[in-house]
Amino acid sequence: MTSTDMRQAPHLDAGLTPEDLRTMYYYMSLTRALEERVRSLYLQGKLVGGVYTSRGQEGTAVASAYAMQPQDVCAPLIRDLGATMTRGVPPRAVLAQWLGRVGGPTGGRDTNLHFGDMGRGILAPISMLGATIPLCAGVALAARQCGRDSVALAYVGDGGSNTGDFHEGMNFAAALRLPLVVIVENNGYAYSTPVSQHVAIESFADRAVAYGVPGWSMDGNDVIEVYRLTRDALERARRGDGPTLLEARTFRMRGHAEHDDASYVPKELVAAWAQRDPIHRLAHYLDEHGLWTPDDQRTMEDRIKRDIDESLEWAVASPMPDGVTQTADIYAE
Repeated sequence: MTSTDMRQAPHLDAGLTPEDLRTMYYYMSLTRALEERVRSLYLQGKLVGGVYTSRGQEGTAVASAYAMQPQDVCAPLIRDLGATMTRGVPPRAVLAQWLGRVGGPTGGRDTNLHFGDMGRGILAPISMLGATIPLCAGVALAARQCGRDSVALAYVGDGGSNTGDFHEGMNFAAALRLPLVVIVENNGYAYSTPVSQHVAIESFADRAVAYGVPGWSMDGNDVIEVYRLTRDALERARRGDGPTLLEARTFRMRGHAEHDDASYVPKELVAAWAQRDPIHRLAHYLDEHGLWTPDDQRTMEDRIKRDIDESLEWAVASPMPDGVTQTADIYAE
């Protein structure tokens, strides 16, 4: 690659180094491999509860979380495991959570989905989708009142953006110009309902007009674009310019959960989106721009397999919770 080509490379325009890109590739690939391992455990009957995977959406979660500062707070949802691990939760803790063991973030006292890590600025998901928007608005308000230089980032699905909580939270944040960024992950379906049947708008970013805030739509499978636009929105909020609504256009490559065979999704649509897989696209970009070698990729894949194998071994060895601790961290002492 010539020096002129490098100057024009999108990752340089976004302020990303080759190491940044390789790190995002690691977290996306780790997310997919870990969820495949969880799916295998589920099929073996070793997990309690549903399994929801993010296959096809890893780019949105990882790149947006990578754009955050350490002092920021985010509220991931069920398909944002990549954001959780990018923010520092290790795979062994994730596996312990799925297995209901003490080593999980909730100490085995909650389901496999409802966990966060306040030490890493991660709010636990709320099953009533959309409810994290007003929660994050409150977190953003508290940060401003306490003089903290932090921004709240909330994720919500296309279906969840139709809830009252979403609109109330966005309006509240807009009226008070709070440091909040909301990402609508438009993955094509709200469970089995296609987007075209539950909204009449062309883009979820168009809803920003109703709140008087900027709305930007981005290719959720292009990690460089997701990083750049999320970073710009976070910086805007940090300056005191108020919230931003982002739409990430992506696709859910599996059913709503493992019990859903997604037979309602046209096969040609799945095939078309498979060509835009975020992990494969980033690998191609790294190849095209000479930012890694085949040996680098193999080494990373070996590392991911080793990380997951060792994490699962640790999680299985982690004990089950003692029943006497069931009310710990619930009531004030």
